[in-house]
Amino acid sequence: MRVARIVRETPTVSSIYLDTTDGTPLPEARPGQYLSIRLAVGDAAPAVRSYSLSSAPTAGAYRISVKHEPHGKVSGYIHTALHPGDLVDIASPRGTFVLEEGSRPIALISAGIGATPVLAMLHRLAATQDPRPVWWIHIAHDRAHHAFADETHALLAQLPDAHEHISYTGEAPRPNEPYVSRGRPSASSLATLGIPADADVYLCGPTAFMDHFGGILRDHGLRPERIHTEQFSALPAINPGVTPTATERPHQPPGPPGTGPLITFSRSGVTTPWSPAHGSLLDLAEACAIPTRWSCRTGVCHTCVTHIVSGDITYTTPPLELPEAGTILVCCSAPTTEVVLDL
Repeated sequence: MRVARIVRETPTVSSIYLDTTDGTPLPEARPGQYLSIRLAVGDAAPAVRSYSLSSAPTAGAYRISVKHEPHGKVSGYIHTALHPGDLVDIASPRGTFVLEEGSRPIALISAGIGATPVLAMLHRLAATQDPRPVWWIHIAHDRAHHAFADETHALLAQLPDAHEHISYTGEAPRPNEPYVSRGRPSASSLATLGIPADADVYLCGPTAFMDHFGGILRDHGLRPERIHTEQFSALPAINPGVTPTATERPHQPPGPPGTGPLITFSRSGVTTPWSPAHGSLLDLAEACAIPTRWSCRTGVCHTCVTHIVSGDITYTTPPLELPEAGTILVCCSAPTTEVVLDL
């Protein structure tokens, strides 16, 4: 896709508008899904990162919004070296953190750049003038770092029953902003917002934020299955019978580099060539200290099921049952081409 334009939202967040090069209609995205983008950054292997779509897509354009992380190689490149007219490789939209149809009230709760997927949901709700009650709750440090403030305020004004609540952790509210408060919402302050116990909640932000608010919402009476969360980083490990060890940052595997196709773990930011010395993609992930999820390691339990962004694999041990389309079992698979995994 082509970079159509880049818009600075805050000192650290920029929105990148992408359009097609030949007018081909783009795959439809569900509100809340993300794009995986592959960029040649420096002399190393191309890097793959995933960014949520931050608005309702059109037939010919997508928008992602990226925060410049202090030590982020790819986010730094996007903010300093990407320009309108540049071409980038994009995988079609994917992800299961999506706005569901229904009649129950909706609460969209986010912190910082976590606003991006729920903002896409708000775009969809506003476009259809959805009659459901909607709560928009967002936490930012201050006005200068509050991305999409005017955009969300305008979208909420298009809904028949919208409730906006903004919290600034480092700035006091102004007299003409009754919907703004200072400090992080507490259990008592959240209870006063009137979110019904039968609401569908979509929660996105740092892990600690989601864990904290998820607990408050459950204590408030919301059922766990109605609290939907999106985690930008790798998922926590599920390794039955393995004693926990100190957390290690993902890295290149030890030993001589492989000579096979490139394997990219998109959430962990690691790209490395495949080597048959690793018995499976799961073995490679473990060698790179990437959080893994497994139990049987023989293709039976499906604990290790993982979304595959691109590429093809073969099963070294035939699984008892094949996983659904777009996913693979990493415990018993090896690549046949370059592969990008949502790990």
